[in-house]
Amino acid sequence: MISNVSIKLSDEAVERVVKVLESGYLVQGPNVKEFEERFADFCGTDHAVAVSNGTTGLHIGLLALGVGPGDEVISTPFSFVASGTSILFTGARPVFVDVDPKTFNIDPEAIEKAITPKTKAIMPVHLYGQCAGMTQINRIAKEHGIAVLEDSCQSHGAMHNGKKAGSIGDAGVFSFYPTKNMTTGEGGIVTTNSQEVMERLRLLRNHGQDSRYSHLLLGFNFRMTDIGGAIGLAELKLLEGRTERRRRNAEYLIKELRGLVETPYTAPENLHVYHQFTIKSDNRQEIIDSLQANEIGYGIYYPKPIPSFKPFENARVMEIPNTEKLILQALSLPVHQDLSQDDLEKIVRAVKTVFS
Repeated sequence: MISNVSIKLSDEAVERVVKVLESGYLVQGPNVKEFEERFADFCGTDHAVAVSNGTTGLHIGLLALGVGPGDEVISTPFSFVASGTSILFTGARPVFVDVDPKTFNIDPEAIEKAITPKTKAIMPVHLYGQCAGMTQINRIAKEHGIAVLEDSCQSHGAMHNGKKAGSIGDAGVFSFYPTKNMTTGEGGIVTTNSQEVMERLRLLRNHGQDSRYSHLLLGFNFRMTDIGGAIGLAELKLLEGRTERRRRNAEYLIKELRGLVETPYTAPENLHVYHQFTIKSDNRQEIIDSLQANEIGYGIYYPKPIPSFKPFENARVMEIPNTEKLILQALSLPVHQDLSQDDLEKIVRAVKTVFS
């Protein structure tokens, strides 16, 4: 079976975890602190604040930027549900606008049309490993005096005009769930260049404490374990090498499948890190049948738009025809770093069989 994801920890990660377990210092200890410093350096930001997962990172990232009840946050309907629920957690109202059919990312022109006096923030999702159109989005945000929180949960190391995801907006959020391009087992991190935002994030993730039993605001228990920090330190060392292998795999698949299906498009100002290799095809079910017959994994990310779920019945939803079409066409093929050349050739044969 060729899996659509790779979940393997390095020997160093295992060794670091054992040391943490032996130390007895299990929660937000020295490994977390060092991991925050290393990840900030990797992204090119002044600060990084580790949290329990990507969803909690999005939640307090919005809070740290001043989002709250009565506000609106503009985001994409074509993403994992956490991109939307994190807005609801703040008491704000999600506003969903359509995506660019080529990149699958939020359409900056659609953002501009959706802005109202209640708009407090824009939360673009860098979907599948490619940055959204951040140059336009930042221009729009600056003109209207609103914040930008990058949902970078799928885009570790992705770049836009030479800047890494997580360093382009007012803050950025990453997930380290096991299926992501790098993992901490479970965890997340918020990056920012703002001292003020960083300080507020640190309060929010730890019960609002600035010191023991001194609670300055309503906070949460969103801390990362030191086990997670230890895994992150080991995994971060491997990220760039794994990313290059993903990119090579994607190049091969694009070359072999071009003309049969619509292969992933990368905007010229971007570097794509291929969290997913997502094609578009009106023959999706036939391709799925062929993949299953050849024991090849796949994914449909995402089969429903976020605002179709019950928690979003009060969201404001603009016209989303591109999203509605993508939901019927998008299919993710294996692209991860552990695929062999034989695996890649088998994937190509399975797709080509549909069109032969």
